[in-house]
Amino acid sequence: MPALFEQTNINGPALSNRFVRSATWEGLAAPDGSVTEPLLDAMSALARGRVGLIISGHAFVSPEGRAGQWQLAVHEDGMVPGLRRMAEVVHEAGGKIALQIAHAGIRGAAGPDGFPAVGPSELETESGVMGRAMSEAEMAAVIASFAAAAGRAKDAGFDAVQIHAAHGYLLSQFLSPFFNKRTDGYGGDLPGRVRLAREVVQAVRATVGPQYPVFIKINSEDFVPGGMTVDNMLETVPILEAAGLDAVELSGGTFLSKPEERSMRAPRDPQVPSLPYYESAAERLRLRTGLPIVLVGGIRTYETSERLVSQGIADYVALCRPLICEPDLIRRWESGDTKASTCRSDNRCFVRALKGRGLECVHKG
Repeated sequence: MPALFEQTNINGPALSNRFVRSATWEGLAAPDGSVTEPLLDAMSALARGRVGLIISGHAFVSPEGRAGQWQLAVHEDGMVPGLRRMAEVVHEAGGKIALQIAHAGIRGAAGPDGFPAVGPSELETESGVMGRAMSEAEMAAVIASFAAAAGRAKDAGFDAVQIHAAHGYLLSQFLSPFFNKRTDGYGGDLPGRVRLAREVVQAVRATVGPQYPVFIKINSEDFVPGGMTVDNMLETVPILEAAGLDAVELSGGTFLSKPEERSMRAPRDPQVPSLPYYESAAERLRLRTGLPIVLVGGIRTYETSERLVSQGIADYVALCRPLICEPDLIRRWESGDTKASTCRSDNRCFVRALKGRGLECVHKG
């Protein structure tokens, strides 16, 4: 049996293969962020499709950290019953699931509640100033919110938790010299910029205990002038590893990066398979950490997946848009039909979701 389909373990329940559904905003949560039947159906379909580990769409840990409408929530105990049912439907279908916990930072959506967007610093853009700098009391509250969210995930029966520190969300903003202009102990040099993420990891680990998987998703680089670089990432991961991580997922880009440098970039020619976006960064990270590496971005074929794992570049292969197009892709590959994903990566699958109707591949059928 290929290495892709061997059973593995990351400080928790056994995973049936090395494929991961990377966290993807489904646009299927209720207006208050609670779990809905369509969201349960989507998670169940992924589990039946033999994805080894499903990572949920980002769940906001506090009201001001909400990124937008129809986003999953884990900010209060009232969300736990629905989250528990989400974990249950995945387990009933033979799968495993992690909850991604997140705070949007200065890209937060105030919404009807009028919460101000906050982050490491205010950011001047062509459209105006985004957000304001957080106080130390607000940072302490956010750390507590991440820890409480992780505790709710564990109580709800999720198999792991993933901390979102990529794509220009709050922790990514603190890590980046582009976003973080602070001059106190949470800014300046790299140890200062890493401090909030480190304290979040430590608080999450203290809450869930030693025998529960804690992952992080982090940028390989920001792809913005003066942003986080691969060299920064290589210094950051060992600090977070020492704080209590079990695995790292490598991605890249922010909401201010050029479209061709974002994590959800569209290919110039859909007929030509792209190389994994962050493969070279993963190769360098392999030399700096003993953590399992999950690699996402631009992976569309079985052959690429097998090469990444067999060459030791990544321990797990994460997919996003291909699993919107084909939730049963991994089952198909496992059956011996290893043709490339039919996903065009044109991002048209998000059109319905942005209108409140959830993700759907427009090319199916």
